[in-house]
This record gives sequence, structure tokens and C-alpha cells, in this order.
Amino acid sequence: MTVTARPETDSGDLQSLGYAQELHRGLGPFASFASGFSFVSILTTVFQLFAFGFGFGGPAYFWTWPIVFIGQFAVCLCFAELAARYPIAGAIYQWSRRVSNDPLGWMAGWLMQLGYIISVAAIAIALQAVLPEVWSGFQLVSGDPSPTSPTGALNAIILGSICIAVCIAIASFGVTKMAVLTRIGVSFEITGVVMVIVLLLLHAQRGPGVVFQTNGVEGHDSYVWPFLASMLMAAYVMYGFDSAAELSEETNDPRRTAPKAIIRCMLISAVGGGLLILATLMAAPNIMAPELTTQGIAYVVTARLGDVLGRMVLAVVAISIFSAALAISASATRVMFSMARDGLLPFAKSLAKVSPRTKTPILPGVVVGVLSIGVLLINLGQTSVFATVTSVSVVIVYLAYLFVTIPLLWHRIRRNTSHLPNAAYFTLGRWGLPVNVAAVVFGLFLLIDVGWPRASVYDPNGNSWVLRYSAPLSVIVSIGLGLVAYRVMRRQADTAAVGTGIEAAPVPPVA
Repeated sequence: MTVTARPETDSGDLQSLGYAQELHRGLGPFASFASGFSFVSILTTVFQLFAFGFGFGGPAYFWTWPIVFIGQFAVCLCFAELAARYPIAGAIYQWSRRVSNDPLGWMAGWLMQLGYIISVAAIAIALQAVLPEVWSGFQLVSGDPSPTSPTGALNAIILGSICIAVCIAIASFGVTKMAVLTRIGVSFEITGVVMVIVLLLLHAQRGPGVVFQTNGVEGHDSYVWPFLASMLMAAYVMYGFDSAAELSEETNDPRRTAPKAIIRCMLISAVGGGLLILATLMAAPNIMAPELTTQGIAYVVTARLGDVLGRMVLAVVAISIFSAALAISASATRVMFSMARDGLLPFAKSLAKVSPRTKTPILPGVVVGVLSIGVLLINLGQTSVFATVTSVSVVIVYLAYLFVTIPLLWHRIRRNTSHLPNAAYFTLGRWGLPVNVAAVVFGLFLLIDVGWPRASVYDPNGNSWVLRYSAPLSVIVSIGLGLVAYRVMRRQADTAAVGTGIEAAPVPPVA
């Protein structure tokens, strides 16, 4: 079927990139920003992971936040350029295959799909650390609500599964309805972050100089090693900003809107998250309190703001968790849809179908939801294993990012500008090369740092060497399975083409 959209329209622009306009295009600038900001979700992730970073690095771990931001902002700027050049659903997959080749692009999409699905489960399970504290009735399984206890772990699976199911149901009604809830969630989150920061600063017990204390975590050795371990907290938070580009085919004027949304998401997240960490350190009743390494910000909020106000803050955190789960599942759905549309997934025709009523891909959302709930089940009696799996997912996502930034750097070095955006939309110009170099170097550094087989991160109970080395092992297995899957998919496509007597259709051309 020939697409008749005019070239000057967004639909015509998409047609020039090889695809017909099937999804409903109705998102504006704030909705685009909200999708990325909800994914990063500083109120959720900083609340959830503050204790992790503090436990390794003490108060001085604060400095890992601006360091990770600088490196990730370089990646962000590269992605903003590509969002302006290729405003297509399945962002990382599409960008990678268009600046490298189809096999590498497919691998990037494969890795992002794995990372997204695990991330949906990881964010949904965080409800267990919040909802029972807001109201005991959310502890549906009688017993200890602690996330690491058997009853708490089971309840976490139930709450997480309900959250994922509701997210998939909402997304099936169309992107505009989903965007309404995402915008509400982001509004609550930004308000909550500002409120918590102001209230904690009003209850400050010490000055900002606390960020130069280590609490002696280094012992008699160098502080470098605990500092690098504590950097994982910021690394776990500051990714997913590319989510704004996943909805490019549903965004108005995406070549201009998506790059701005990606950059704003990173800037606001960096400032808000940094101030939240600083305010918590300044307001903590006792900077040496063991509760800071177990309960984190929740302990400080409750201790300083009182039980009622503390519960209100936790309720806002719960809203942010749901909004984040909605945004991440939407991103995962678009990657699956985009790859299926190119015929590169099993049951591709079914997965690539768009509902004629809601103009959204429904089956990919259902598949993402089922697989994410399947990941949740790992938490049943194996909370340490689940924590390891979620850590591994971050490594996989950072690897997928490199499948974009490294080929892009290669084009810059060769001065091949055909893959770079038109200056009328968004371009780094002469800063492109140094920024891209920084993105690759820092991406490699983070990949090594996050994936380093620290027993304290991947196997804190000392149960298994497999858990300790799970990050590098998972990367090897994921890439190996991806290579096999890609080969099978291409072979099936070629066989189907021979059987019908027509030449196999190529993947849509690189613009």
C-alpha cells in the first residue's frame, strides 16, 4: 500500500525513513519530556538506591553523581542528535542499524529489549518498599513486610504484577491516554522532589561540607575502590533518558521535540537528584546511623518530617513508581514493535500489528508484561538473585548504548556526515567529535565499573561464584543468544522468500 502523506508532514517525514504512519501522533513537548523523565524517575530511584551508594562510599559518594552526569550527558547529546536525524520508534535499535549495519542494530535492539523488560520488573517491585509503609493494608500476605523476607518478597511479586498488568491495560487504550497519566505522575514527582528537598534543608543538621566525609569506609586502604563501587548508584539511575525518543512516531514535530525532551530530562534529573542527595545528607539525624545504609532516604524523611508527612511523601514516591513502570513498559513495547515491523522477531506479523481503534501496538505490550512478571517470579525466595538480575540489566543497557556511540564516533572520525542531523534541527557541530569521544570513553568505563564482579554487589551472601560473575557471563550469553536468534530469523526470512518465489524484502533503507 502506498503512503500518500505529504512530505512536509510528520507522516511524510516518517515515510521518507521507510515506514508508514500507523501509530497515533498526538504527543506534545511536555508529554515527550515526561516519558523520559518518568523512566529516570529520580524520586523513585534515588529513594530506592541512596542506601546502596551511601553504604559503599559514605557521604562523599555524593561526588559520583556529577561525575556520572557529565559522562552520561555526553551520551545524551549524541542521542539527541540521532533523535533529530532518525525520529523512529525503537530508538536505540534504529539508530544503531543506521549508523552501523543491520546485525549490529539488531543486537542493540535485542539487548535493549532484555534490559527494558528486566527494568520494568525492577521498578514495579520497588512498590513493596513504599506501599506497606503508607498503609499496612497493602501488605496482602500476612507477615513481615520487609522486601527481603519471604512474605515481603511474595507480596512484592503480587504488587509488582498488579502494577505491570495495570500499566499494560492503560497503554492498550492509546498513547494519548497513557500520556495523561504520565504527565500527572511527572507533575507529582517534580512537586514531590521540590517539597522533600525544601523540607529536608529546613531541617538540616549540618552544612554542605558533609559531602567531603567518608565515614571511614575505606579503612586503611584507598578511598578510590569504595568510591568506584558507590558510583553504581548514579549509574543505575541515569539511564533511560532515550525513552523520550521511543515515542517519536507518536510525537508532533519529533525532530525538534525529542532532542529537547532528552536533554531537559537529563538536566532536570541531574539537578533534582543531586539536591535530593545533598539535602538528605545534611538533614540526617546522625550521619553515622546504620539506618542510612539500610533504609536510606525513607529513614531521614520519617525521622525529620514525622510519620504523617513522611507517609505523604512515600505516597508520592509510589505514584512516581507507577509512572516509571508505565513509561518503561511503553519503551519496551516500542522496541519490540519496531523490530517486529522489520520482520526480525518471532511472530513478527502479529507483533507488528497496530490496533485500528487505538492506533497502538497491543500484543507487544502484553508480551512485555508477561515476560516482566516472569522476571518478578525470580524474587520468590531469591531476593538476592533478583537484585543481581536487575544489576545485570543495567550492564546490558550500557552495552547497547555503545552499539550506537562507537559507530557514530567512527563516522565522525571518517568525516562521514550523512548520518548526522541537519543543523536546522539539532547538531553539536564542531563539538560533536569531543563529545562523542567522551560518550564512548565514559560508556566503556561505566560498563566495566558496573559489570565488575564485586561480591558485595552481585553475591553479598557469598552463595555462588556464578552470581558474582553474573554480569560478564550474562553479557556473553546475551550476545551469544542474540547472534543465534538473528541468524535463525534471517534464515527464516530467506526461506519464506524462496517459498513464495519472490526476493526477500530488505530492511527499510537507511536514510
